[in-house]
Amino acid sequence: MEQNDSVVRIRLDLAYDGTNFHGWARQGDSDLRTVQRVLEDALELVLRVPVSLTVAGRTDAGVHAAGQVAHFDVPVAALDTRSIAGDPGTLVRRLARLLPEDVRVHAASVAPDGFDARFSALRRHYVYRLTTHPRGALPTRAIDTAHWPKQIDRAAMQACADVLVGLHDFAAFCKHREGATTIRDVQKFQWHDVSTEYEPLTFEAHVTADAFCWSMVRSLVGCCLVVGEGKRSQEFPGELLAEQARSSRLPVAPAKGLSLVAVDYPADSELADRAELTRAKRDESDIGFVNS
Repeated sequence: MEQNDSVVRIRLDLAYDGTNFHGWARQGDSDLRTVQRVLEDALELVLRVPVSLTVAGRTDAGVHAAGQVAHFDVPVAALDTRSIAGDPGTLVRRLARLLPEDVRVHAASVAPDGFDARFSALRRHYVYRLTTHPRGALPTRAIDTAHWPKQIDRAAMQACADVLVGLHDFAAFCKHREGATTIRDVQKFQWHDVSTEYEPLTFEAHVTADAFCWSMVRSLVGCCLVVGEGKRSQEFPGELLAEQARSSRLPVAPAKGLSLVAVDYPADSELADRAELTRAKRDESDIGFVNS
């Protein structure tokens, strides 16, 4: 967006505990509690104008975020009236008094020209956290640590994850959305043993991609888990990549273990070009070109 004298784009960096939210997105006129609805309502109280947020990654119900990014456009007059124009960071303090404890804004700033929280993003980083200990998660980590009831082989899970890295059609891993592509570039998928004395048998999956479709990260994790417990063979991820629709053989890992931890953007001079490129829908020919 080109900034002008009457409207300015504000970038928000935020975090939330998704436990008691029905996901990010406001759901029409529904009274369901969503992160977008709570945040927009608070912003409207401060700014006294309607606010519509665009987010980097629309998280599902129960999914958390530590490094979410959103933007909104607001009349400069509204910022002037509320004494915010000279220091958008003032919003952080004002929102802290209005927002519930399970959603916090880290920073607020004037976005550079061309910035779009969703389309300018280069990649999103997620962490999935789980334990296989019979007692379940440590009480102080119960909010963000899922419990998997079977023991798992981390080496087998990593071998599975390695197959899924790259530019592929992840149709088997995504809930169908009319008109949306399921081609994604998974750039990193690493499993780590993060066990400690008080958190034995605890693991994290670090997953990075240019973008994710609906339920994709939890499906990627679910694929590795069933291979890691020996329920599926090492050929399973390759079989799924060959499928053209959501697979009924693929479990979706529990939402509570997933957190969006960071979103990367290019240099300011490249923001608009990146947004234009992202809006261009991929097709199967892109996979063939990259893999050739």
